Amino acid sequence: MDHKNKSSRAPLYEALLAYRDSKQRSFHVPGHKNGQAYRHLLEQAEAGQPPVKDIVNEEHQHNGEIQNDGGKNVNQKVERFSSVDEHGVDLESVERLSVEGAHSELELVPVRSFLEMMEMDVTEITGTDDLHHPEGVIQEAQELAADCFAAEESFFLVGGSTAGNLSLLLTVCDEPNSIVLVQRNVHKSVIHGLMLAGARAVFLQPWVDPASGLAVMPSVETVQAAVQSYPEAKGVLVTLPNYYGMGADLTPIAEVCHAAGMPLLVDEAHGAHYGQHPELPVSALSCGADGVVQSTHKMLTAFTMGAMLHIQGPGLNRSLLRQRLAMVQSSSPSYPVMASLDLARRLLHVQGANAFTAGLAAVKAFKRGLAELPRFQLLQPAQPLQPEPPAGTAKPAGMSVSAAQQTREGLTAAAKPSAAGYTAQDPFKAVIYDGAGVLSGYGLQQQLEACGCVPEMSDERYVVLLFSLGSTVQDAQHLLQALHHISSANGHEQVQSNAAPSHQLAKGSAHYISTWNNLQEKTRYSEPISFTLQPIVETDTINVPIEESAGCRSAEMVVPYPPGIPLVYPGERISTSMVARIQLLRDEGAKFHGVSDASLQSLRVMKE
Repeated sequence: MDHKNKSSRAPLYEALLAYRDSKQRSFHVPGHKNGQAYRHLLEQAEAGQPPVKDIVNEEHQHNGEIQNDGGKNVNQKVERFSSVDEHGVDLESVERLSVEGAHSELELVPVRSFLEMMEMDVTEITGTDDLHHPEGVIQEAQELAADCFAAEESFFLVGGSTAGNLSLLLTVCDEPNSIVLVQRNVHKSVIHGLMLAGARAVFLQPWVDPASGLAVMPSVETVQAAVQSYPEAKGVLVTLPNYYGMGADLTPIAEVCHAAGMPLLVDEAHGAHYGQHPELPVSALSCGADGVVQSTHKMLTAFTMGAMLHIQGPGLNRSLLRQRLAMVQSSSPSYPVMASLDLARRLLHVQGANAFTAGLAAVKAFKRGLAELPRFQLLQPAQPLQPEPPAGTAKPAGMSVSAAQQTREGLTAAAKPSAAGYTAQDPFKAVIYDGAGVLSGYGLQQQLEACGCVPEMSDERYVVLLFSLGSTVQDAQHLLQALHHISSANGHEQVQSNAAPSHQLAKGSAHYISTWNNLQEKTRYSEPISFTLQPIVETDTINVPIEESAGCRSAEMVVPYPPGIPLVYPGERISTSMVARIQLLRDEGAKFHGVSDASLQSLRVMKE
């Protein structure tokens, strides 16, 4: 079979179709028996059960129209589907009447599409292979994924990128107290991996874009300095792109790592589509990364929790990696999720760059329309950027520094502008903000949701609108209609309700703090911080008001969510600037995980 014909196959998905069509009797798990546990209820209903509300074939969806009522209501339509199931039950023949108080078995039956999925929800039986010892269709599907994403070897993940991050750290940290150089603003799954490995993390300060105030990734100078200080480190882990789609070229960092004999690990959860189209940034693998984790479900077409781990080069112990994957992944992986990974790969393999044509057209339509709404601004790289000076070097005379950079707290030598700091923006991440200073990012998200548009996330200033290859021009038009409605609304109640954010944003980016940023001042990298599964003894801690916590060692992890990036780690000494960041995020309405006081009026710290 030639490469073209082979890549057009989806072996795992095809195996599930074959299983469904075989109509074999199931004497194995799962217990729903290909959906039979529910289908016989339909037969009972056809035989004379009382009429009930039709929940089998009823689906509600927005019709894309914004009502002129403040955006609080969006029209809905109901689509009904007719079908005859495998038992010959005409689902449309069941009378659709809602009778108050009438209950029957039919009310327990899920929608038809869910029932159909159950027919392919199988386990490790003859013909479906085994994720943890693949020899058949799963092995073939993973080999095709490696070919598609230019990896030497690819692994399917059914626990999202979290499973990939955990397995990578448990692989490189092959002895207690292993040191790993880790970008400070990482996802909490990386922290959990450090805890499971009993590792010590040297946190690398990310470079901060002076125009937006957002942290991107550590500069090559920062990585170089940390590598030289900790030559015994087991590896370097960075996140790229960040939640806002911002990034830069990883090649220089990969070269530094490899020169020191360290593998470069990349949490590329939001970059599964990178390198697949000329208008998209290059992938981490193409830059030389050794291990790359991608959330195929985020920016491609896999089901939620479907992700992949891509490997290349000799830097990782692959035998140990397979063992670690078996530890952190379920022994009963979801076959529909794995099949969706197979299908997502096939779509790229067959369509190539054309798979992104419609999605990119939708983004471009949105940006053109946004240009006609001057109130809302779009985040994008600001060029040129100044080179980063060596640590401790004073600013040369005559070097221009923006007012925002001069006043932003914590912006030090480790986070000054670098020409390589922010040079790539994911076009599918449209990051907008209210240039009028009326709405905070949180407030703008609420207004958009009221108009039927659900953003990916928001922070004090920005709203992240995530497009993908599945987006349409109609989606963009609906979004523009919502923003036009928000821009036109000038009711007293709306403006007054957002007075506080307006006051803060009017002060400029010097006071902007993102949930993505969690920076410490005065150093490019931290001293090693130990992570362990051993819980902190409560009697060794006290609660102090948040404003009095500076100088104390934290006894809990402070994690604003989304995106789940820890601001403070247990055992870490809290700085004055970090207290200010926590207070501002708290007052702007950010939610926090990991803390005993959800209101963050107080914080648990270690007794000293």
